[in-house]
Amino acid sequence: MSSPEKEFLEKIEKHKGVVFKISKMYMDNKDDQNDLYQEIIYQAWKSYGDFQKRSDFSTWLYRTALNTAIVFLRSEKKRSFIQNQNVDGLSARQEPYNDTDDVNMKRMYEAIHQLSPIDKALIFFFLEGFSGKEIAVQLGITEVNTRVKLKRAKEKLKEIITKQGAGSH
Repeated sequence: MSSPEKEFLEKIEKHKGVVFKISKMYMDNKDDQNDLYQEIIYQAWKSYGDFQKRSDFSTWLYRTALNTAIVFLRSEKKRSFIQNQNVDGLSARQEPYNDTDDVNMKRMYEAIHQLSPIDKALIFFFLEGFSGKEIAVQLGITEVNTRVKLKRAKEKLKEIITKQGAGSH
């Protein structure tokens, strides 16, 4: 294995949780999550040669993953009639962690799926602990605009979760 390949695989292994979280935030079923996960890794590998190390690998991966997720989401909506294909003989990748028993986490992801792509990105960065300034840089918007959009996204998310809770009684 060449040095760039080895370096890339080591970095991806270290940051695969980020890719998994983005896949889960943007797609609502396991097959689509797996497809998006693989697409993000593929797109990251394709563009890894252009990674100029002006930022941390994790920052570059966040940006690549979010851009890939948004493009993937658009393409999935175009062919939304194709869902849950059952392909025999293929094994799913191992997930970094299993949260299927965590009802609150499931509700949060269900609520996040209802947000717009930009709101999903804002919530993702917020949950990852990025500052308003860091989110602004990642999304290419002003810090003030980031704070306003993030506040609105959190309010939408809270409203969706509240409605889910009311509907489950």
